Amino acid sequence: MSALTMPTRSEPEANLRPVPWRNMAWVTWRQHRLTLAGVLALFGAAAMYLLISGLPMHHAYATVAACRPITSGICRQVAVNFLGNYAPGVGYVVGLLHVIPALIGAFAGAPVLAREFETGTFRYTWTQGFGRARWTIAKLTLLAVAVTAAAAAFSVLFTWYYQPLIGAGDDNGPLSPAIFDLRGIAVVAWTLAAFAIGVLAGTLIRRVIPAMFATIAVWAGLAFATGAYLRAHYLAPLLTTNPNVRSPAWVISQWWTRGGKPVTLDTINKTLGAVDVRAITLGVFQPGPATPANFGDPVRYLIAHGYLQLTRYQPTSRYWPFQGIESGWLFALSVLLLGTTVWLVSRRAT
Repeated sequence: MSALTMPTRSEPEANLRPVPWRNMAWVTWRQHRLTLAGVLALFGAAAMYLLISGLPMHHAYATVAACRPITSGICRQVAVNFLGNYAPGVGYVVGLLHVIPALIGAFAGAPVLAREFETGTFRYTWTQGFGRARWTIAKLTLLAVAVTAAAAAFSVLFTWYYQPLIGAGDDNGPLSPAIFDLRGIAVVAWTLAAFAIGVLAGTLIRRVIPAMFATIAVWAGLAFATGAYLRAHYLAPLLTTNPNVRSPAWVISQWWTRGGKPVTLDTINKTLGAVDVRAITLGVFQPGPATPANFGDPVRYLIAHGYLQLTRYQPTSRYWPFQGIESGWLFALSVLLLGTTVWLVSRRAT
């Protein structure tokens, strides 16, 4: 009978003096230092790119910030030129950065316990006087603190990186789903939640590779549901008839009414047909060859003909309340998942 196959003794039967927490932390560091290095390398590579590409962008934005008055046509054109030069490239970067929490969960969270169960080394560990619960807590605490601290530092840098685009009037305002969970404390909460999902998946599946795929799938589903449905309703959206609600406010939906009843796109196009303008969507219009040169704003034209545009939106003043709400339930979810993991390990049969 080997050390890996021998039955584990319960803590009362073992009657061993518990290993001090500082020693357990040292063992965890020795076991998972490559994982911690990988977390730092992933965030560090992203941070280095943001720093290198962000410096020239901030330098170019200085011209936009110095232009006065900001409502003049010249200043607006300067801002448009700035966004045209930088916004497309930044958009691709933002899309890639969204996967960082999922990668942390899959590569740092899922293998932590799954590898122990898959290889059978947990049997040996449980005979060393750690105790199952203390062994699990020691492993998870160090790694959770590390990924949380790395995510917090990354959040500060990304906020600095993206600020010129927000200042220049980019469509992705602070509440936009495209960047909301990469700024503030939300990215910290999402990273910790991904780690917790990975840890629990590894405990339940007990195989590293399947647990990694499960982590990515669950995290992606949670992120999609939050961005597409949940976040917009943390607080009741405001409703306005002002046709000029634009970024940085988060416009959730817009529709037209006439006589108090919603109208379709076909109805709007019939009205716009007199001036040869076509509504592609309820907010995007395309003039035609016969459109008068002095036609002006299609929205104003529709309002003058008895239509009313309604907009449901979230104001930017709710940015920090939304950050607090989202981070709060994500942190609570993380604690629940990690606590469930500790409970499962402490009750798991050998």
